[in-house]
Amino acid sequence: MMDDSQIETMEQVRQFLAGSAAMRMAIASKAESYDWVRRTLVRFQYWTLKRPDRGLLLTYLRRVSDYSRAQITRMVSQYRETGKIERRYCTSNGFTRRYTPEDIHLLVQLDALHGTLSGPATKKLCERAYHIYRQEEYKNLSGISVSHLYNLRHSAGYLRDRREFTKTRATKVKIGERRKPDPKGKPGTIRIDTVHQGDLDGKKGVYHINAVDEVTQFEVVGSVEGISERFLIPLLEHLLEQFPFTILGFHSDNGSEYVNFRVAKLLNKLLIEFTKSRPRHSNDNALVEAKNGAIVRKQFGYVHIPQKYASKINRLCRDYLNPYVNFHRPCFFAEIFTDKKGKERRRYPYENMMTPYEKLKSLPDAHTYLKAGITFEYLDDIANAISDNQAARRLNQARNRMFRAVSEREHRIA
Repeated sequence: MMDDSQIETMEQVRQFLAGSAAMRMAIASKAESYDWVRRTLVRFQYWTLKRPDRGLLLTYLRRVSDYSRAQITRMVSQYRETGKIERRYCTSNGFTRRYTPEDIHLLVQLDALHGTLSGPATKKLCERAYHIYRQEEYKNLSGISVSHLYNLRHSAGYLRDRREFTKTRATKVKIGERRKPDPKGKPGTIRIDTVHQGDLDGKKGVYHINAVDEVTQFEVVGSVEGISERFLIPLLEHLLEQFPFTILGFHSDNGSEYVNFRVAKLLNKLLIEFTKSRPRHSNDNALVEAKNGAIVRKQFGYVHIPQKYASKINRLCRDYLNPYVNFHRPCFFAEIFTDKKGKERRRYPYENMMTPYEKLKSLPDAHTYLKAGITFEYLDDIANAISDNQAARRLNQARNRMFRAVSEREHRIA
């Protein structure tokens, strides 16, 4: 114990606090510490001190004993009421356990029989078992509250006695509607899909994003380094801007690169309906899948292209590939008829073959679908600026230049 018998006045207490802020009392036991607090209160006649001096003495007690302010206050109150300061021991033994392991086992059996009903329904069954059918073993459970019934269901004894296994359930994402889009003969419903340009030594290649209008087959292709939101959202905005008509619908497969809240937010802002493919309906996105092979793979092949060249490919698509595909490359357009068995079938007459731009112009009231500021006169100038052969030649030359530059750079790095 620290010898503080030389501190007898409040002025000495003040000087002590000012000069020895780090000093602490070596406590041998709780009883001795409590006794020191009591003797200090008696020595300084705590009850006769003025209020500022009382606060100063309490600070001194806290500083030396290292007790909290609340603990010192409780000691002073105890001394005032009883004339002594003693350690009070907890006499509580905790909560009395009302529901025994037998009750928990009974609840397990009840849930197993009835298929784990809701809490109120299970409580009602316990009441009926005891009050109507006189089953004495349900006496305790008949008085249980609904909330504590759930506590018992989460207890270790309940979980040990009962195991319930269910099949893995698919995560339900409330983004987009699972159905085949119905454009009703109007342009503006696009199908979109991702084409990966292969891996090499564990490194991902570029990703091509292919968007195709269902009615006119107007197609826009772009490329990104990755399919995370950081790369995909800006490209989607860029692709949607390249369509000459207003986009009304957006249909994709169930890939997370499209089925996410960032894409949904973008489409909601543009008032575009979002649909996604249904399970076991492979034709829901068949148009863009066919275009992946006929356009994207035919132009870029299957060879790995490093991600860092995505911007170069994107410029190639914007300046050469997309104009060629939409204004100079003819496509088949299907006619739907019903056969003798009543089944809908498709045929592709040669007379219906035309470019996507010609298909757009052939629609009734076609000018009403165009975006503000875009006219058919402006689009005619693009379509007639060069011939089909010239457009194909320009595309092939630009593609070859790009691949040659990529190959030479990769060889230098290697």
